[in-house]
Amino acid sequence: MKHTFQQIFRSPKFVTGFSILAIILLLVIVYPLFVTDDPLTIIGLGTFFEPGIYVNTYDALNSNQYILNLDDAASKRITAVLGEEERLAMKEWLLAFEIPESEIDTVDTENLLTQWENNYDSTLRFKGMTSAKRKYFKRLDNSITNLLTTEGVFVAAKNEETGVLEETNQIGTDDYINVNDVTNVRVLPLGTDNFGRDMLGELISATGTSLKIGFIAGIVATLIGLSLGLLAGYVGGFVDDIIMLIANLFTVIPGFVLLVLISYSIGQEQRGAVTIALVIGLTAWPWTTRAVRAQVLSLRNRDHVNLSKLSGHSTANIILNDILPYIASYVVMAMILQISSGILAEAGLSILGLGPKTTEVPTLGLMMNWAMIYSAHITGKWWAYFPVIATIALVAFSMNLMNTGLDQVFNPTLRD
Repeated sequence: MKHTFQQIFRSPKFVTGFSILAIILLLVIVYPLFVTDDPLTIIGLGTFFEPGIYVNTYDALNSNQYILNLDDAASKRITAVLGEEERLAMKEWLLAFEIPESEIDTVDTENLLTQWENNYDSTLRFKGMTSAKRKYFKRLDNSITNLLTTEGVFVAAKNEETGVLEETNQIGTDDYINVNDVTNVRVLPLGTDNFGRDMLGELISATGTSLKIGFIAGIVATLIGLSLGLLAGYVGGFVDDIIMLIANLFTVIPGFVLLVLISYSIGQEQRGAVTIALVIGLTAWPWTTRAVRAQVLSLRNRDHVNLSKLSGHSTANIILNDILPYIASYVVMAMILQISSGILAEAGLSILGLGPKTTEVPTLGLMMNWAMIYSAHITGKWWAYFPVIATIALVAFSMNLMNTGLDQVFNPTLRD
């Protein structure tokens, strides 16, 4: 056994796949210990907040202010608001209202803003302008108001005695605060999703749930497939015919179609994570059964098996002691593939809206479903779907690497 493990962990492919999966599992276990918030808690009053560090504005106003004379501060402010896309949009609006193109210079910021200020009217709309485009122009107009000003802004508060607003603070364009002085700061490395929930916490929780579904589905499918394959291969005869008939029936019907039909018939409220895992496991066993049966057929007439028969050992004893150890490595590889397939099957079901119910726990498939429903892939909200796709791909890749590494160790034809 020790020699076998040494061989396994000398396989570069297995070690690489195992390391990737171990890191993912470590994140799933450790992250909730430090961030105890419910992953489905809505923290953003809005949708799809961009990744970044969010500082509480109220706390920032009451923090120590420092004056920094930075020459490029104004240009950075302008660049952040007026990118290439915004400048082209302003040109589009000005051209639609018959401003000569020769007079519009998108590079000359001051002239472009002056033309916009003199001509833009939020009540007007040109031919073909959609409501979404009109709202975009309004947001653009609000964002560039007083963009070139060098004057500060005043902060006022209502006097409780007189009821009159009184100046409490003045903020200049060269005033800065140290983020460490701000009490409430929230880091959102992956922003928020369409519901305003922390994407990172949700992703890690979803990864844990999907792995749980994959492991349950993989173990169930492997146990069923192993048991039926051992019986069919060793006992043979009528038992073999019945088992293979059932396996062939399941094989003829596409597995995913069967999954969809069963999930749909269960109903949304009854579809928990464990239920979905069991459904996947109960429909994924046929190929394991056929593969194990083929292995057992090649073993049942070996000398050591015949010797056990002559010694009067029971069928169960022969299967467990004389056949199972010889196919154990193959069963482990089959289970790894079943786990990977289970994760992918859940993702496929959830994208169709047939996965676990959404009020309990997130899964990777559900996160993809939410991103698609709210058109994250169309509106460019990459953080709502790309990390999910990358995680699914990484988990599947790591497990396939582990399987390939094990195959190279246990398959004589592939050994170096």
